Amino acid sequence: MKTKIIGAVVVASSLITSSAVFAGETISVVGSSSVSPLMEVLGETYAKSNDVTVEVQGPGSSAGIRVAHDGSADLGMSSRSLKKSEESPQLKEVIIARDGIAVVVNNSNSVTDLTKEQITEIYKGNVTNWKQVGGEDKPIVVATRDTASGTRGAFEDIMSLKKKINGIKVSAISQKAQVASGNGQLKTTVANNPFAIGYISLGSVDNTVKALTIDGHKPSVASIKAGDYSVQRPFIVVYKEGRPSAEALQFLTWAQSPAAQKIVADKGFISVN
Repeated sequence: MKTKIIGAVVVASSLITSSAVFAGETISVVGSSSVSPLMEVLGETYAKSNDVTVEVQGPGSSAGIRVAHDGSADLGMSSRSLKKSEESPQLKEVIIARDGIAVVVNNSNSVTDLTKEQITEIYKGNVTNWKQVGGEDKPIVVATRDTASGTRGAFEDIMSLKKKINGIKVSAISQKAQVASGNGQLKTTVANNPFAIGYISLGSVDNTVKALTIDGHKPSVASIKAGDYSVQRPFIVVYKEGRPSAEALQFLTWAQSPAAQKIVADKGFISVN
């Protein structure tokens, strides 16, 4: 009889513990791998003083916009502006930060500055040797992001890397370019290859790679705010009207608050207020 009573107490205790662990609401946020690290910090900070869990997944901006459209997640993330084909009266956009896109090379590369035109020609495959842009007589290894990447979409728009084929806009980036699935993988590619060039979120730049100045302007928060460094894009949260819970919308409102925007700035991004 004692065994049964003890067993009942254990079961009851287990249920209470389980209930406590899973208490509160889960806010699902899906999308850009560039926005994801910032969103994770914002979510963790918000959850400390609110009875919620913020789950963040970063398969890419296109996926973020798609889940916002179909309502399969509370919030979507995009690191590029929406395409005309993605816009909808029901789809709401909120900019939570701005980010620069840094063009990076290996630390051993002697090149420190390129023009936007030179970068465009490199990515089109028209400039193939570093000596053509003031570097060593070595082949350029071009690294890019996958087509679902918002960073790639923004980079293509800014650098005029789109072309029309049969009236349809497609990427003009060389088919020979190596494709990386995220900022981390692309950064590793450049860090491990002395002749590589790539582009990553400014917030992801560290001492493993060298960020180039473009047209004489260094990629920095100050130069982006001044309008000197033009290779920049918005970090957008999108959602379908009526889909997110009140708690999810409260979290999004908080993400625009001074406290949250200080986190944005501390993480190396550009605040929106």
